[in-house]
Amino acid sequence: MTKEGSFLEDEQTIQRAVEWIEENLDKEIQLTDVANFSGYSKYHFHRLFQSVLNMTVDQYIRTRRLAAAAVLLLHSNERIIDIAFHALFNSQEAFSRAFKKAYHLSPGEYRRIMRSIILIKEECFMQEIKGWFLSGSHPQNYRMGIDRQIVHIGKASGFLHSEFVTGADEFATMMQQFKADQFIGKRVKLSCFIKCEEVQQFAGAWMRVDNQIGDVLQFDNMSNRPISGTMDWNFYSLVLDVPANSSVISFGVLLQGKGKLWVNQFHFEEVAETTATTNLELVPKLLDEPVNLSFEE
Repeated sequence: MTKEGSFLEDEQTIQRAVEWIEENLDKEIQLTDVANFSGYSKYHFHRLFQSVLNMTVDQYIRTRRLAAAAVLLLHSNERIIDIAFHALFNSQEAFSRAFKKAYHLSPGEYRRIMRSIILIKEECFMQEIKGWFLSGSHPQNYRMGIDRQIVHIGKASGFLHSEFVTGADEFATMMQQFKADQFIGKRVKLSCFIKCEEVQQFAGAWMRVDNQIGDVLQFDNMSNRPISGTMDWNFYSLVLDVPANSSVISFGVLLQGKGKLWVNQFHFEEVAETTATTNLELVPKLLDEPVNLSFEE
């Protein structure tokens, strides 16, 4: 198996595991349960999960349950003890300790302070996002913003929703650009979590490395592993080289056609040369000599 095949297979294994975890967050989950579902030994799966997501299975499950609890604290009147039990903590004290460690406020303080500074109205979520801008073929037919109710980890997620889309070829992207200087000569992995709803055509993360005159040096938009339909939160990553003549790195999420997507936890990191890239060849490789000149092959 090629390195690229191994890399994609590992990520697909973790994606299936994350999907299973999301479906069972309201139940007791042990490392052994997830490993058995994935068909690996407990120790091998633990290493694989940690190498892909940079956290253990237990850490992932806890952060997801705490994020769900934070949403309930903000957008419901449930008692804190009931939220604690819903998050499968044995006591309100244990829940409060874990929540304060993650959010730097006790659950009661979080509910009181966050409610006082956030207007819990949908229009509040339709705001510009620092560093991000909307582009694409028909950006006017899409809407981006911040969502504090549908969250993966932390306090908020970004969203990109279609609004007035009529054609399957229309698309928009929520994106950023930055100087490539800090990653010159390195192999870079961009990862994030994406959730989507009723995506009719295509959704995914993307990354592009350009030189100073705008030529594409490296590119991946997940077109060979697209997201569509309705999918709960899951992990996706792209790996590209940043050659010596690189100038700009662009990245974001794209949505083609109708649908909704949410994104959270973008992360850049340098990876070893042994990690296969996901670069898509935009220009076919030149042949050494002309072939099939009589059109008979």
